[in-house]
Amino acid sequence: MIEKMMNPALTQLKVTAKDWQEAVHLAGAPLVEARAVSQHYVEEIIRSVEKYGPYFVITPHVALAHAPSDAGAHQLAMGITTLEPAVAFNNPDNDPVKYIFTLSAPDSNSHLQAMQELVELLSEDAFYQTLDQAQSPDEIMQYVQANVAAKKE
Repeated sequence: MIEKMMNPALTQLKVTAKDWQEAVHLAGAPLVEARAVSQHYVEEIIRSVEKYGPYFVITPHVALAHAPSDAGAHQLAMGITTLEPAVAFNNPDNDPVKYIFTLSAPDSNSHLQAMQELVELLSEDAFYQTLDQAQSPDEIMQYVQANVAAKKE
């Protein structure tokens, strides 16, 4: 499932951001351009962090940026942005963030299998090595497709 949500056009490598707000804007930009989400959706991600704190920094160095579907999630999609250097999101347990996975889920159920697959990927050291060493988005897509498909067999 997750391999259908991701594509090279939604993946950015070695992005530089001055702070977490800019990092969220930059991570959301490919999804806005692809019309998977609205610009309002990206702004709502930032407002949510300002209101609730960096709750979506889910594990060391990883943020799962998202907002409520009614904020402008148009289609099921996931972007990947690697940050260089990593950026503080004010989450003392998991900062700094080096990887942002930007989720667009137009309903409350369609993304659940993909989230399970993402958790499995995030438990693999080889996935982080691929994120760090990839020279192109295609390399990340190949890793995801090979590893998610292998677990389904």
